[in-house]
Amino acid sequence: MSTKIKFGVEALEKKIGVLTFANLLESYRQSDEKSQKDFAKFLGISQQSLCDLEKGRKIPSADRAARIAKKLHEPEDFWIKLALQDILRSQNFHYEVSLSESKKKKAA
Repeated sequence: MSTKIKFGVEALEKKIGVLTFANLLESYRQSDEKSQKDFAKFLGISQQSLCDLEKGRKIPSADRAARIAKKLHEPEDFWIKLALQDILRSQNFHYEVSLSESKKKKAA
């Protein structure tokens, strides 16, 4: 996990409580002092899509979360975990998501 995310997560959780894909993405953008328009262009998505993601109106698929993480040079597994956690939370499931790299991929 990058230093930016590692320390940002702790500060963000103290400030807002539950960490979500939406509030982390918005915090990330704001810490870079970028407009939604510029950040959306950097991520390769529309400004409306970014707005929907930041407001939690849409939860990204694991694939989209991974693509965003790659653009941010952040660990895919962390961003995928947040997206999956948000999906469960939105459906009132009270489980904690954890990810680990598959043995098949490790061997390759």
